[in-house]
Amino acid sequence: KLSVDRDNRLLSRGPRYRLDAEVLRDQALAISGLLQRQPGGPSVRPYQPAGLWKVVAITGSNTQDFKRDDGDALYRRSLYTFWKRTSPPPSMSVFNAPTREQCTVRRERTNTPLQALTLMNDTQYVEAAREFAELAVANATDDHQLAAWMLRRALVVTPNEKDVAALVALAENCRQRFEQQPDDAQSLLKTGESTIDVSLDPIRLAAWTVVANTIMNRDDFVSK
Repeated sequence: KLSVDRDNRLLSRGPRYRLDAEVLRDQALAISGLLQRQPGGPSVRPYQPAGLWKVVAITGSNTQDFKRDDGDALYRRSLYTFWKRTSPPPSMSVFNAPTREQCTVRRERTNTPLQALTLMNDTQYVEAAREFAELAVANATDDHQLAAWMLRRALVVTPNEKDVAALVALAENCRQRFEQQPDDAQSLLKTGESTIDVSLDPIRLAAWTVVANTIMNRDDFVSK
């Protein structure tokens, strides 16, 4: 890049940094096919641990109790997420989203284990991984082709054989585990409100859900 674009006139290079909380969530929903793109409308209340608002709510407040939305409202762009300033969505706070209690000129950018735990365990991200896996299984039958398709869709790059082989090995390892513990596969697939394609093999789908979740935890997925 230095020899071809020495002065960076083509903007071929720039600083690397972790994406903002809202962008990360929208990106996960987008690659899974869940993102609802229609503009405008009221705020929505996606997944959040129950009871968080009660700790900081004023008695009689209309936001004393958190009531999660259903259906398409769960998958609207993060721009439309209802924001309680004294108790912002934890899955966004962990990625340094401001509380909005005061003006924020520049966001902090930290990298902590809690962020990885959120991407691996939060309902929104696990559900997005499962839907991403469903799309992949529907678009490819061969495991190598399937892994390559997922990498290309999530990272917008031409996948290399080393990455593809690693994901195929992970899928096989998970498939063997889920065959021995099918209840774990069912528990994983039940995460989130969206429906499951019952025509797909649940063991295979669960295995590739883990692969999808792994891709969504890669540094080149969460970073610009």
